[in-house]
Amino acid sequence: MLPATSAIRLNDLMHPIVAGLISVIVNYGGTFILVFQAARAAGLSPERTASWVWSVSIGVGVTGLLLSWRYREPIITAWSTPAAAFLVTALATTPYAEAVGAYMISAAAFVALGLSGSFEKVIRLIPPGIASGLLAGILLQFGIGAFGGASVDPALVGLLVVVYLVLKRFSARYAVVGILLLGLIFLLAQGRVDLSGLSLQLATPLLTVPEFSLNALLSVALPLFLITLTGQYMPGMLVLRNDGFRTSANPIVTVTGLGSLLMAPFGSHAFNIAAITAAIATGPEAHEDRRKRWIAGIAAGCFYILVGVFGVTLAAVFTAFPATFITTLAGLALLGTIGGSLAGAMADPATREASLITFLASAANIKLLGIGGAFWGLVIGLLAYAVLNFRFGRA
Repeated sequence: MLPATSAIRLNDLMHPIVAGLISVIVNYGGTFILVFQAARAAGLSPERTASWVWSVSIGVGVTGLLLSWRYREPIITAWSTPAAAFLVTALATTPYAEAVGAYMISAAAFVALGLSGSFEKVIRLIPPGIASGLLAGILLQFGIGAFGGASVDPALVGLLVVVYLVLKRFSARYAVVGILLLGLIFLLAQGRVDLSGLSLQLATPLLTVPEFSLNALLSVALPLFLITLTGQYMPGMLVLRNDGFRTSANPIVTVTGLGSLLMAPFGSHAFNIAAITAAIATGPEAHEDRRKRWIAGIAAGCFYILVGVFGVTLAAVFTAFPATFITTLAGLALLGTIGGSLAGAMADPATREASLITFLASAANIKLLGIGGAFWGLVIGLLAYAVLNFRFGRA
């Protein structure tokens, strides 16, 4: 266990507050673009898109703030990035009201998981390679999309790729934020983004009455639960553990699941403990004294809430971007996740072939019986794993 929290002085505040701010900026400047891409695929109005921004930002901010305050650890929460990427495809074929119902089912499952205390047991039921292959297959189209726009807008895509590589070489943490800012400057210089009428506006949450269907349960709720569990909660808890924090996963899963359940009718797809961006607040950069890094969690929560209040403005900014810019930015932001997932899928020789089958089946985006490709990719992968690894025992 950590020692008791020491007294906080004024000069203890700057570094953790800056760390919390950077964590929030990297999150919004990076993969949050996937939320807008999913909203566009679903044909959502700007008002409903702003409600999504409001619900996920306020939910993430409040849960992270409460958890950090309660446990005096930098428990940074975030929206589920792999889930947002998955929804870009899923929302194109699933009615939005049914998707909201699926969000609620997935969130309720996380609440039950947290209350049961069975987090570790459930994780062990899914072979890590299969989970990695599923995530890599779902995200593959985004990696391809990062370069596919070059035939339409070679100057923009070329600039983003080159800048990304340079920043990745010298300042990897800020590579995605850097291409967002430089890409925006490039578009403004060409007169392709008009922000002259932009003004701060308060977001208004819009309630969507959920609908429930077997199709949405199997093609949205189940994949949403599995990829958030394996793609967010697992690495997020590892980040906390690696930096010496020992809060149990159970209250974190319960609180974030309950928050997701409450915010789902307003558009929030899922939020959870953060992984990569959490390391900005949990490491020594936030404060040399580990007992004072919890301030970064409080700061991040406050910044998330502030952004959520002005969700209309953020939605207006992102929807003004050209489609090529959005797809390229999203693909580059997910390169690390795709690479890590592929490495995880291929790491164990005993499950490598089953993981590869899961990856290819998920990437193929099979649609049968009205059910989406992520479900069939998982089913095919688990079937391959069972056939290839089942042992009949000794004669």
